Amino acid sequence: MALTKEQLAEIDQLCTQSNQTLRPVAPDLEKVLYQPFQVLDHGFVRVVDYMGNDDSVVQAARVSYGAGTKKVNADRALINYLLAHRHTTPFEMCEIKFHIKLPIFVARQWIRHRTASVNEYSARYSIMEDEFYIPRPEHLAAQSKVNHQGRDETKVLNAEEQKQVLKILKEDAVKSYQHYLEMINQDVAGNPIDEQKDGLARELARMNLPLNCYTQWYWKIDMHNLLHFLNLRADSHAQYEIRVYAEAMLDLVKKWVPHCHEAFMKNQKTGKNLSGPALNAIRKMIKGEKISQEESGLSVREWGELIELIK
Repeated sequence: MALTKEQLAEIDQLCTQSNQTLRPVAPDLEKVLYQPFQVLDHGFVRVVDYMGNDDSVVQAARVSYGAGTKKVNADRALINYLLAHRHTTPFEMCEIKFHIKLPIFVARQWIRHRTASVNEYSARYSIMEDEFYIPRPEHLAAQSKVNHQGRDETKVLNAEEQKQVLKILKEDAVKSYQHYLEMINQDVAGNPIDEQKDGLARELARMNLPLNCYTQWYWKIDMHNLLHFLNLRADSHAQYEIRVYAEAMLDLVKKWVPHCHEAFMKNQKTGKNLSGPALNAIRKMIKGEKISQEESGLSVREWGELIELIK
């Protein structure tokens, strides 16, 4: 994980500050505020700010002031009820801001979640760093025959194929970055290569960099939309490279709002929404009735998923 000297200095400065506040805080999250957690080879996730905690969700749901006379177990039960019954606005009252460093191809997949405020590192203004995501050999798998948008993690490339793929990725990264510096007429230290040349504008030179180049952004989102993001991206069906970011963020959510995290894990992460036909099929199975896929009203894929679910 690579942090710039400026970023490290900023973190050190922030960690020496101590602010008094009357607003709700999350003690466990305060302990790791600003701290980067490594993801992939050069990436990280860190929380730089947040608003609200479990109490904020409860307060919004009850539209009252302060903790009142409710007990902790009552608050936990309320949060669980709200999440189980798909209430959304109480969870929108809490927000969190992350600083994330990630490969560009992951960022382009991530940005499809259009429910956050995002400010990304500008390659028009700044020079891109010489950092590229190179997968570990065990993550180099063949295209899935079933999932047309992902890999088949059971079909990892053999050692010779892995070696060749990694060779291509590393050589292309080095070559493209050398050409990038050549076009902008700067060396790795930021000095001109040729004092007599201006070099190409950074906004044009950047187009030669591959998608495994790293970028950074600040990503601020409310808890409702964050949990939706995590439900999709911390799932086993999600691409590995975005899933590991979601898993790291899910650990931070637990420190931030432990009761909401508990309800999320119970009702969404480890739960399952069933369609009407699927529910009817389960009812018949419970009664001991035999039912086929054709009789169920489910597609072949839906039927397969249902059988897999109830095994």
